[in-house]
Parts: sequence; structure tokens; C-alpha cells
Amino acid sequence: MPVRRVQIGQQWTKNETGETYLVTKLYTEALATFATLRKAGAETEPIVRVKVERRGDAQTLPGFSLAQESEEL
Repeated sequence: MPVRRVQIGQQWTKNETGETYLVTKLYTEALATFATLRKAGAETEPIVRVKVERRGDAQTLPGFSLAQESEEL
């Protein structure tokens, strides 16, 4: 589900497993933006790095859906 902007603190659900992940960091590398995600409630699990995709004015994380009802934080 595309959102206006991927932001730190948003919760995303992994489509394959239904597990919830929290966006902990956003950074730019070369000409791409990446998000680091950590599984909610499992701080000792390794982080997941996902490239942010742009679709017009919206952004999305491939393989993930926004877990929150509203995209406004």
C-alpha cells in the first residue's frame, strides 16, 4: 500500500508472514532511499533493510503493507 511518505516510527506488516515491523531509520545511498526495519517486540532480531520504492507522489516498501489505519503520524 503506497503512502505519501515512509517515516520513522511507522509500522509495516510483512506480506509473506504477517509479522509487524517498525521503521527505525531512513537513509539515502547513491540515488536510492533505504529503510531499516526491526521486528516489533523482538529487539534482538537482526534488522531488515528495504529499498523505498517511489510511485509518483507516493512511497512504498516492497513486500510490506502499512499496518496503521492512518498514514499521518
